[in-house]
Amino acid sequence: MEERKDPQVRTLDARSLRGLAHPLRMRLLDALRFGGPATASQLAERLGESSGATSYHLRQLAAHGFIEDAPEQGKGRERWWRAVAQGLVFDDALLTDASPEVRGAADTYIHEVATAQTRELSTWIGNRQSWSREWQGAWDMSSSTLRLTPDATRELVEKMHALIDSYRDRAASEDDPEAARVRIHTHAFPLAAD
Repeated sequence: MEERKDPQVRTLDARSLRGLAHPLRMRLLDALRFGGPATASQLAERLGESSGATSYHLRQLAAHGFIEDAPEQGKGRERWWRAVAQGLVFDDALLTDASPEVRGAADTYIHEVATAQTRELSTWIGNRQSWSREWQGAWDMSSSTLRLTPDATRELVEKMHALIDSYRDRAASEDDPEAARVRIHTHAFPLAAD
C-alpha cells in the first residue's frame, strides 16, 4: 500500500504490528482515533467489553506507541487515553516477512480491517434512515470488474488514493452543521477464474 509522509500517519513495522494485531486492540485504537480521548471504563462500555480487558489492551497499545496519556482530560483517578496518530499505513512486505509470527500478525491485521469495514458499512445501512435526505442521497456502494494487469491495478489504486487525498484540502470545518465524517473504503483485488 502507498506510504504517505504525514506526521499524523504511522507506518506499521513488524514490531508495532505485533502490538496492534489483536481484534480488541484494533477496535480500541479506532475508538480513540475517531471518538477522541476516553477512559478504559468508557471504552469498555462503548465496545461491550470488561474494563479489565480494555485496561490491559490499552496498556499494550501504549507500550507500542499507538496511544498516550491525555491527562488534561480527566480529573480524579481515572486515566484518559488518546491516539498518537490518526492514520496507519500497512506495508505489504509484512505479509511475506521471514517470520511466521509477523506473517500471522499481518494476516490478523488485514482480516480485522476487512471486518471493521464490513461492520461500518452494515451500521450505515442499518441506520441510514436516521440521516437527512441529503445524506441518504450522497452515499455509494458500488462495484466494478475490470480486466487489468498488476501494474495497471497499482496505477488505479494510486490514482484513487490521490483523488481521495485531494479532498483533504476541502475538508469542512468542525462547526459546519451540514458536514459529517465520511468513511471511504477502497478494495481492489483479483478474482479467481470461474
